[in-house]
Amino acid sequence: MFGNFTYCNPTKLYFGEDALQGLRTELPRYGGNVLLIYGGGSIRKNGIYDEVLALLREAGKTVTELPGVMPNPTVDKLYEGVRLARESRAELLLAVGGGSVCDYAKALSVSVNCREDPWEKYYVRFEEPDCPTLPVGCVLTMAGTGSEMNAGAVITNPGTKQKIGHVFADERIMPRFAVLNPRYTMTLPHYQMVAGIYDIFNHICEQYFSGEDDSTSDYLSEGLMRSVIHSGRLANRNPQDYEARSNLMWAATWALNTLLSRGKSTDWMVHMLGQAVGGYTNATHGMTLAAVSLPYYRHILPYGVEKFRRFAVHVWGIDPAGKTDAQTAQEGLQAMESWMRELGLVMNTSDLGVTPGMLPGIADATIVMGGGYRRLERDEILEILKESMQ
Repeated sequence: MFGNFTYCNPTKLYFGEDALQGLRTELPRYGGNVLLIYGGGSIRKNGIYDEVLALLREAGKTVTELPGVMPNPTVDKLYEGVRLARESRAELLLAVGGGSVCDYAKALSVSVNCREDPWEKYYVRFEEPDCPTLPVGCVLTMAGTGSEMNAGAVITNPGTKQKIGHVFADERIMPRFAVLNPRYTMTLPHYQMVAGIYDIFNHICEQYFSGEDDSTSDYLSEGLMRSVIHSGRLANRNPQDYEARSNLMWAATWALNTLLSRGKSTDWMVHMLGQAVGGYTNATHGMTLAAVSLPYYRHILPYGVEKFRRFAVHVWGIDPAGKTDAQTAQEGLQAMESWMRELGLVMNTSDLGVTPGMLPGIADATIVMGGGYRRLERDEILEILKESMQ
């Protein structure tokens, strides 16, 4: 491991079939006005809404509802939430839904008292909040993003075709508490479930494919990846397998609660490519990652052969005997591709709505990160995007 680092994660988790009862402990700690944030209404159909609302009423809260948070929350929806939070004098933002709803709540937390345009301040200039923020709690209904235990918030601007994430530096932006009941994830459509599984896996990859030092984080990552591969297969065969779904939910949290990134560099170029694709197509996040991953990893493999070889051997069980390091590394990516196809992931951006005419704009919208094995030039980004369409 290298460098100096600070690690702090203040989010309190309640996990398991009785996790929602944690609200009885948490709600009394906050003021009386709660903004209840959720998505398209599925929580009303599956009963989660009624359970949460009953506990809010039991705690004597005044509840204002903010429904309709979309899978890729928009800047206009953020402005709407700011107005509603101010009007209701919200003292707690309670997000009930998947990662997008949790992301949205954190973006709202830093925007309600902001005197500037939050898009310009947080997503163009990438500044940190200098205003009071609101506490966030999450009741999670989808495993994948890890948003329940980090300070990241992704917002989309349809006008500029930009989908941008800001990981805030202050741990106060992290949810104060999160409720994780694996049963809440079992009503998801198969498409959303497998997209979440790959989102988990890629979060780990983004922190793994960097550095050549002997990092404890990489050993942790390999164990988590093997768990996701195994449980992903089980859940794909039987989405009602509670053990598989609980392991996936727990792995999702640990994949992106900042632990794995401590003491090492990280990449995040798959996310930058995928988010740029999402800005143009509004496609499901996990599927955009799946569609660009292999073209990107095959492009950078020559610059990080040693780690890709380790990935093949330690994660996929590839036998390196009689093979060059490059051959072993390639077999690892082939094994990864087979698993992705087994899950039923979207494997090219054409199926997500990308057309050749979009590629220059997507390339221009791709934020270039420098933590991986190669800092990409624009022509390389274009080549990777072209490969991703096939």
